[in-house]
Amino acid sequence: MQKRKLGNKLEVSAIGLGCMGMSFGYGPAADQHEMIQLMHEAVDKGITFFDTAEVYGPFTNERLVGEALAPFKGKVVIATKFGFNIVDGKMAGVNSRPENIRKVADESLQRLRVEVLDLFYQHRVDPNVPIEEVAGTVKDLIQEGKVRYFGLSEAGEQTIRRAHAVLPVTALQSEYSLWTRQHETEIIPTIEELGIGLVAYSPLGKGFLAGKIDEHTTFAEGDIRKVLPRYTEAARVANKALLDLIQSFAEQKQATPAQIALAWVLAQKPWIVPIPGTTKRHRMLENIGAAAIQFTKEELAEIEKASAHIKVHGTRYTESMERATGL
Repeated sequence: MQKRKLGNKLEVSAIGLGCMGMSFGYGPAADQHEMIQLMHEAVDKGITFFDTAEVYGPFTNERLVGEALAPFKGKVVIATKFGFNIVDGKMAGVNSRPENIRKVADESLQRLRVEVLDLFYQHRVDPNVPIEEVAGTVKDLIQEGKVRYFGLSEAGEQTIRRAHAVLPVTALQSEYSLWTRQHETEIIPTIEELGIGLVAYSPLGKGFLAGKIDEHTTFAEGDIRKVLPRYTEAARVANKALLDLIQSFAEQKQATPAQIALAWVLAQKPWIVPIPGTTKRHRMLENIGAAAIQFTKEELAEIEKASAHIKVHGTRYTESMERATGL
């Protein structure tokens, strides 16, 4: 597995592993023993970058990742996040007050079984706490040896700049894929200017771009896709046009649609690291294979030209989700 650098300092595998779905967001939690085995094999195949958060579960995903990766201390990078209230086992609004950031850091250290948090993201911007105060608190945690690097998630241009002026931001984690490209206008140029890496979550469009979901697919209770506008039956039918484009390149490259979608993300910038999530061993191995796929300039231009004429149907989240948290 090739390596990439986030923020010119933090070296990780070119493709990471998003762990959220193992415990949260896509229906019932997966079997813990199987997920531990999956993460062990991921390390064996060259993945060194794992993503979790206290709210995934809540708490259960951090514990799972901590147990699975305990044998690999010093060999892997674990990213986790702060920034929410958790009440009665559920997210209850944003909270990036300094005392909460410190509380989350201490508890995440315990759950992840580590002495220092490799990458500590603000999960969502808190409008009630100045970002300078957030960055300053994480800066103190770095000086105390509890955190190595600071990250933001789904933050806007000015927030990124203000945070970066207090404490260098190593990575921005935001949704980015062939069907989620709004960050190309302002965000990606900003982080390129500042030397910040992009960690692309949902690079497979929560599974749709892998080509295995159609209008007949049913989602389990607790699966976020049951309520997302892009996953209505009508939207799934309309968005097949993008899948057709991906499939045509998959045939040319003797690859799968998922590999083409991931390879496209990798080809955009050398400092973008996608973190596809999965609970299936064969999907994890398939995703890793994307790192070996190369596009010519002409092929990338062809994808760009063709995709520009394809309208993506449905917003990525409901209006209330966009206002509140997103995932």
